[in-house]
Amino acid sequence: MVKRYIVVAGNIGVGKSTLTRLIAEALGWQPFFEPSEINPYLSDFYGDMPRWAFPSQVFFLARRLRHHRRIAQHPTTVLQDRSVYEDAEIFAKNLFRQGQMTERDYLCYRELYEVLLEFLPAPDLVIYLRADVDTLLARIAQRGRDYERQIPRAYLETLNQLYEEWTASFTFCPMLTVPAHSLDFVQHPRHLQLIIERVQDKLQGKDEVSFD
Repeated sequence: MVKRYIVVAGNIGVGKSTLTRLIAEALGWQPFFEPSEINPYLSDFYGDMPRWAFPSQVFFLARRLRHHRRIAQHPTTVLQDRSVYEDAEIFAKNLFRQGQMTERDYLCYRELYEVLLEFLPAPDLVIYLRADVDTLLARIAQRGRDYERQIPRAYLETLNQLYEEWTASFTFCPMLTVPAHSLDFVQHPRHLQLIIERVQDKLQGKDEVSFD
């Protein structure tokens, strides 16, 4: 069997971890969820974002790269919940645009990120879960994580815009965009099966793949 490397990407609350788990269970693939190590800079970061944004993001980048190494060494097909691309193209870029990371620090971070990308294997497919902010807020409320309840609507809207910019320019591998606002793959098994079928179509090299 050919080993595949697939990334599940998308905004906070869109269902990345859930879809990763469900597809892995259905197809016997190995899921890789976001690393659980606590960022030692977080408390300082929330107290003084401009001062601590750079080291905090470098920590996340190093953690993600370690994760990529484990994925590259795994012998079977893997599904990754969020990727190194999102750390840089969404979250670090947002900090810079919001004035929470200086231009000097951001350019240094980008150079480090871009050099490291040269050594990382590209995915075979990115599954991008797209959803409007109302859907994201509803799902965040449903899963009941206290630390997520205070996420401002405007923040999710900003991240959504960054995701759209990133996906529009992404060229490392094929991308499957899933309309997560209309496909409830948790409550409706047929929706999950449809996504799985489209994933398999993409991996087989089919260009015209849609959910219409």
